[in-house]
Amino acid sequence: MAAIYQAVCRRVSSLFCRSHSTYVRKMRYLNELKEDDSLCRQAQTSGAFYLFHNLSPFLQQVEKKYLVPQLSAAEMKRILEKFKETEQWIEKSVLIGCSDEHVPHFALDLGALEKSVIESELKGSFTDLRKALFVVDGKDSPLLASAQSLLRWHDSHQYCSKTGQPTQKNVAGSKRVCHASGITYYPQMSPVVITLVSDGSRCLLARQPSFPQGMYTALSGFCDMGKANVEETIRREVAEEVGLEVESLWYSASQHWPFPSSCLMIACHALVRAQQAEISMNSLELEEARWFGLEEIMKGLKRGPRSSKQDDGSLLPWFPPKQAVAHQLICEWVKQQTS
Repeated sequence: MAAIYQAVCRRVSSLFCRSHSTYVRKMRYLNELKEDDSLCRQAQTSGAFYLFHNLSPFLQQVEKKYLVPQLSAAEMKRILEKFKETEQWIEKSVLIGCSDEHVPHFALDLGALEKSVIESELKGSFTDLRKALFVVDGKDSPLLASAQSLLRWHDSHQYCSKTGQPTQKNVAGSKRVCHASGITYYPQMSPVVITLVSDGSRCLLARQPSFPQGMYTALSGFCDMGKANVEETIRREVAEEVGLEVESLWYSASQHWPFPSSCLMIACHALVRAQQAEISMNSLELEEARWFGLEEIMKGLKRGPRSSKQDDGSLLPWFPPKQAVAHQLICEWVKQQTS
């Protein structure tokens, strides 16, 4: 009887596993790691680690490509021993995902250690994330962005906002707890609208003083507390920044973006009347805003991140990298115009 029961259990278990996709199994495994400190601590002994130094990711250049290396737990142990640090350093890492084979991925910031020695030891360099997003493969960009955002959140939430007492992260880094007040803090993202405005034949791009020279992008702004919806936020932002009234708008996509902190970018297209398309720029928000025609946009998409000067000394415009949702909005507008 016991043998029959065990056979039935194995059959049910087999059917259960087959009925769940790889994605579902990954998500459930990650959730277990977040909720179970001992299980996550065990996973750290067999996981892969992505290194940061003061929030800058570690990259290796192989010929003309920039790779984001994964270090094994054994390699991490060797590096820590070289710096005469204990393995407990690994508990400062945060869980950022796992492979389809359930190899957990962690991010660890080694900002307290000597940067040049690590770079020499591992034959690579710690690179500012804004620059890294221009050169790494598209599949690595979301991982680096989410890892940096989570590391930054932990760095800025080490104390309880109510009691002022230290907070303690769980092993996975999915939350921090103030044991004095019992408050649990979870990482959060700020909603931001990013909007490509068009008058039908042109699109509007702008730049802030902090942008790299020559770079233009779509309008963006944070959603205010208590605003009714995304649509109202877009109408307000376009009116405030360039003095135009949105006639219609539609959703395109969303993306996590780590700048200036962790943001959820909600990307939309907006249409204004061609007869009422005179820009009235808010100079407190923007350095420049102007209309671009199709030909100029197509040339700008082919241009690299470094602008070249024209004969009159002005800079040729260029646009955000392919990994940015702003780039997607611009490409969608071009497709719409050429179809």
